[in-house]
Amino acid sequence: MPTPIVLVAEDTEGHRTLIDLLLSPQGYELAMVADGREALEWLHDHTPDLAILDVDMPFLDGLEVARRMRALARLREAKIIVLTALRDPATLEGARLIKADALVPKPLAGKDFRDIVAKVLAGERQPF
Repeated sequence: MPTPIVLVAEDTEGHRTLIDLLLSPQGYELAMVADGREALEWLHDHTPDLAILDVDMPFLDGLEVARRMRALARLREAKIIVLTALRDPATLEGARLIKADALVPKPLAGKDFRDIVAKVLAGERQPF
C-alpha cells in the first residue's frame, strides 16, 4: 500500500509541529504549509490523499481551500479534515457544505486526532 500523502495547512507553527509529531510516526508523507495560498500552490502540482485544513488562516481560510479542491475533478475525492477552534453554526455549516470527512476541534487531543486521521484515510467519515 502506498504511503498516504497528507497536506497540512495550519498557520500556527506550534500546531504544525504538534501535527508533525503526532502523524510522522504513523508513516504518512506530510506536506506542511502556513496558509491557504500556500495550500493552493502546493495543490497545483500535488494530489493528497488527505488535506487537514485549519479554518482560520491568512489569505484564504481552510473552508475556501476545501471549496476550491471540491471544484477540481482531480481533487474532488480527496479526504478533508477541518481543524477549528471556532464552535459557531456558520463554521459547522461550512464544513458540511464542503463535505468535510471530519471536523476536529482545537486544541488537538493526540490519540483521538491520530485515530480520526486513520479512520478518514480508511474511508470512514466522522460525524459532526
